[in-house]
Amino acid sequence: MTLPWKQLLLLSIIDYCLDSGSFHGPRWRMEPGDLFIPIDSIEEEATLTCDAKGTPPPQYRWSLNGTLINLGLDRRRRLSGGNLIISSLDRYQDVGMYQCMAYNTVGAILSRRASLQFAYLDHFKVHTRSAVSVREGQGVVLLCGTPTSSGDLTYAWIFNEYPYFVQQDNRRFVSQQTGNLYIAKVEPSDVGNYTCVVMNSITKGKVQSSPTSLILRTDGKTQLMGQELPAQALK
Repeated sequence: MTLPWKQLLLLSIIDYCLDSGSFHGPRWRMEPGDLFIPIDSIEEEATLTCDAKGTPPPQYRWSLNGTLINLGLDRRRRLSGGNLIISSLDRYQDVGMYQCMAYNTVGAILSRRASLQFAYLDHFKVHTRSAVSVREGQGVVLLCGTPTSSGDLTYAWIFNEYPYFVQQDNRRFVSQQTGNLYIAKVEPSDVGNYTCVVMNSITKGKVQSSPTSLILRTDGKTQLMGQELPAQALK
């Protein structure tokens, strides 16, 4: 049965009043996300976002690695709304898993856990790399030996001198997981010096290794970073 328009209007008004005047627990508008902070920006601030709606308006607390942060005793951390702002960043004290709690008199909710990490890229150790020798037509792997780092890395290899980079094709491949350079069916034109270049996409830093010489040999064995391997191991 169709209700008269006055009854419909009255029901709408009642629903609005009940909804606007009722108490309800917090609901998320925005939860914190993972942060990667460049290590050279430790004097700057980091902000972990947290925002919820509820009636009464929610209040907020934060924990680090499961321990409640006492903001009353912490000079470097403060709240802005529900956001946690950390100043004078410390790579040892501030790294970890953060979680926000929003609560009011009706209830409480916990956010997803968000990590705060510091991105960095150390230099390669300075040492002379052993030459790598391989028979023509065999395959070889040149090891990058990535230095200690944190953050997303990308890899490239310089052939002989900058700016001549190894171009990947059906014979040459640079692993973006390890940084190692794979060369299949080595040709005389591959002979030369190879330098691994590592770039950190967070810090924008870039470091490069000492060069590795690739030479041809004729005794039937393939040498990988100074260690001899049977040629068939790289087929």
